[in-house]
Amino acid sequence: MNKITPETLVPMDIFTEDFPIRIDMAYKKSAPDNIFGVIYRAEARLWLSKHLAKIVLIASASCFKNHNLEFILYDGLRTVEAQQRMEKSPIVEKNPGWLEGPNRLLSPPGAGAHPRGMAVDLSLTTANGELVEMGTEFDYLAARPDVEFNAAHRDHADLGDDILKNRTILSGAMKEASNSLKIPLVPLPQEWWDFRLPPKIYEDYAPLRDKDLPVQMRMTDAHMDIAEPEDFPDEHFETMKNKIYENIDEALNKVLSVT
Repeated sequence: MNKITPETLVPMDIFTEDFPIRIDMAYKKSAPDNIFGVIYRAEARLWLSKHLAKIVLIASASCFKNHNLEFILYDGLRTVEAQQRMEKSPIVEKNPGWLEGPNRLLSPPGAGAHPRGMAVDLSLTTANGELVEMGTEFDYLAARPDVEFNAAHRDHADLGDDILKNRTILSGAMKEASNSLKIPLVPLPQEWWDFRLPPKIYEDYAPLRDKDLPVQMRMTDAHMDIAEPEDFPDEHFETMKNKIYENIDEALNKVLSVT
C-alpha cells in the first residue's frame, strides 16, 4: 500500500484571499454545533490532497461566476485518531448502525477517503455568508441510509425545486471542475455535501495518523510529544500555492470562459 507524504497535502486557508471559499471547520466546534463534540485541536487546519484541492478551487470560481455563490468548506483530512474520537462519541455509540453496511453513514477508523485527505465536505453560501438551503444541515445523519429515509441522500425524492436546484449547482460545479482537470470525482450518494476521489484511487493509500504528520498538520492533540517529522517553513506553502495556480491556470480559464 502506498504512503501519502505530507508534502502532497494542501491547507485550503491559503487560498481564501484569491478564491470565493470560506473555511468553517465543523469538528473544532462543540455540541450542539457539532453532533460529535470537539474532535480537532484548536490549531487544526483543513487539508486536502492537492488533486482534490485543485477541483475545489476551480469549482468555487465557476460557482461564483455563474451563480454568485461561494463555497464553505467544513472538513477534509480526518486522521485515524480523529475517526477514533468520532467512533467513541456518545451520539455514535447510540447509533452503531451508522458504521455498518455498504451504505454506511460514517467510516470506521482508517476507512474511507477522509483519512487520506481525498474527501471534502462543503456547501454553498451567498456572497454575504448566508447558508444556501440544501434540504438538510451539514452532517445530517438519518436513522437509516436508504434513499427514501435519508433526506441528505442525493436521490431523495421529497425535496423542493429550490433545494434540488441548489444541490445541482454544487454538484455540477464540482463535476465540471473535475472534468476540466481530468481527475475523477465521486459525489457520495448518502451525503449531498461529500465529494471524494474514487475508491480505486484512495484505497491504494494507507490512512494518515497524526503521528505521521508534522505538528502543524496534526488534527488532534494525540502524539504531540513526537517532534518528527519537522514542520514545513512558510515558503513551502507559498511555493505550493504558486505551483497549484500554474497547474490549474488553463482549466480555470476554460471553465470561466464558458457562458
